[in-house]
Amino acid sequence: MTTTAAPRITAMTVEHAAQVLDIYRLGIDEGQATFETTVPTWEHFAAAKLPAHRHVAVDTDGDQDGDTDGGRVLGWVAAVAVSDRCAYAGVVEHSVYVHPAARGRGVGSALLAALIASTEAAGIWTIQAGVFPENTASLALHARAGFRVIGTRERIGRHHGLWRDVVLIERRSPLIS
Repeated sequence: MTTTAAPRITAMTVEHAAQVLDIYRLGIDEGQATFETTVPTWEHFAAAKLPAHRHVAVDTDGDQDGDTDGGRVLGWVAAVAVSDRCAYAGVVEHSVYVHPAARGRGVGSALLAALIASTEAAGIWTIQAGVFPENTASLALHARAGFRVIGTRERIGRHHGLWRDVVLIERRSPLIS
């Protein structure tokens, strides 16, 4: 999978399901992205994510008419509410995954920019995530997007029989007061 043109960011829909879940599976298989060990069904995945904050990056290479909805998905970002308590209404947790063959081309940055725009438009003031400390590329991507490290949760969970740490990161919106 190669791409030279900037990806088009669009809302994640059921048409993207197979490619989104395949990219998720690739991330799971690498062992540095999530505690999950299996890919959920699309129904379970979609039900857990906030519809207004699910985006995909679609390859625009070779697209002559600008209609890229059926193109290759290069990556995705999605958010979930951290709590249903009203005090946390402006706080979400997100995941961002980029196909291994599309990394290093700005796909992750474009996806985070779309997430930041959609959450700020909705009045969300904090986007957070937990990242394995070994996932240095993800930590660097998030730092470039304005995320800061809050701290490390040590031995927070077991992954393939080993205790893993998680670096807690967040981005506070400068626009939402």
